[in-house]
Amino acid sequence: MRQLSYLLFAPCITISANAIAEVGYAGGFWINYSYNENSYDTNLGDQALIFYLDKKNDKHSPWHYSAEFRLGPGGFSDPDNNTSGSDYVLHKAWVSYDFSEAHKLVMGKSQLPFAWKTANFWPGDMFLAAYGDQMDVGLKYQGSFSNATVQIAYYPRDDWRSTSTDSTDDNRHWGSRHTYRKLNTLVGDFQWHISSSHTLGFSAQNAELEEFVTGKKQTDGEHQAMAAYYQGQFESLSVKLSYIDGERQLPQAYYIANNLPNEIKNTRYNTEVSYQVGDWTFLVDVTLAKSNTQGGVNSTVSAWAPGVRYNYGPGWVYLEYLNQDAWFDRDMRINKGDFAAWYLTLDYYW
Repeated sequence: MRQLSYLLFAPCITISANAIAEVGYAGGFWINYSYNENSYDTNLGDQALIFYLDKKNDKHSPWHYSAEFRLGPGGFSDPDNNTSGSDYVLHKAWVSYDFSEAHKLVMGKSQLPFAWKTANFWPGDMFLAAYGDQMDVGLKYQGSFSNATVQIAYYPRDDWRSTSTDSTDDNRHWGSRHTYRKLNTLVGDFQWHISSSHTLGFSAQNAELEEFVTGKKQTDGEHQAMAAYYQGQFESLSVKLSYIDGERQLPQAYYIANNLPNEIKNTRYNTEVSYQVGDWTFLVDVTLAKSNTQGGVNSTVSAWAPGVRYNYGPGWVYLEYLNQDAWFDRDMRINKGDFAAWYLTLDYYW
């Protein structure tokens, strides 16, 4: 398995001279101002530079590729547990081959086909917590069949290095360099396009957990999750709904050493509604979660994030609010909390 995971990197770096000539370069930056309602703290920063490398649109070639590199403290990465150990990270890097217009294979670091991701920028995925924007390293098949879309993927690891547990946008939810990481993720996604405006979907994933506590790197933990979801478009109004059920059996050496329950379970209910008016988008995300873990929080917790986004041409301006009474830790446990903050974000791309 380890040899296979290294072989998956090869297509990302062995690009022909002709392909290099077809590269499309782009870049951008973002910066954020935040205000915490509870502590009254303000912060201007969390900035990042972003660089993109994509193959230009070419219908005559079956090969395509895409990469995104982030530099700065606002790159949504965790330096203590990412590949670089610093504030720079390769968010994605994949190569794809089109067997036909309806079937393709993607190799490298790409997004897991699991339900939907939120449209907001800074507040993050709230209680989607690791399932909103997973980016792992492996192989993914994408196929279209009349009114259905199927994606099946296998990811030997969740990041480039053998001790990294950070996959960028889904960071701080998959163990750590000193506890465990996710391996051998098998995931599938099925979408039924009822019409051009309505889609029903089902996703499922299963993975192993490799512990770092004993130094033996044993795979004696496991992770499972499933999601049922809906996406709808009503002229200028968009609606997303999802139900996610997650379960994690922690590695024995880790949960015994830290006096934790060996099995973590919870259920999440997620909604996003957005409305488009010209260059303005008004949206709200609401997530609810219920712990099914022994000794866990015995009440339903909630988080909501209303916001507005303005497209000024080369980028967007976001004004968003986040309020939540709980948070998910690295082991997927729900913890009670009290957090409320405003975020004003500007990004620019060239």
